Amino acid sequence: MDEPDRTTIRAGRNFEREYRLDATDVGEFLVSLGEQLRDGEDLTLVDDEWELPFAFGEPITVEIDFDGVGEPKLEIELELPGRTDERAPRVE
Repeated sequence: MDEPDRTTIRAGRNFEREYRLDATDVGEFLVSLGEQLRDGEDLTLVDDEWELPFAFGEPITVEIDFDGVGEPKLEIELELPGRTDERAPRVE
């Protein structure tokens, strides 16, 4: 079976999608994401209609936000900077 045609999301474009999933699906997503972060310097997010390859740099910012007032809510956000190929200037 052929791979479906997907739009590749590249630099220079804004892209955002939100998903409402059950805990099992989110857990599997986070494990896969964690393995890509642990094992390399690139990750690729894929859906049926699009794919987003991303070369990430460091440091990665992790933000934890707990709102315990009213209906409790926990928000965990990752911010991955893009990797740059720039080098520092030389001193001669």
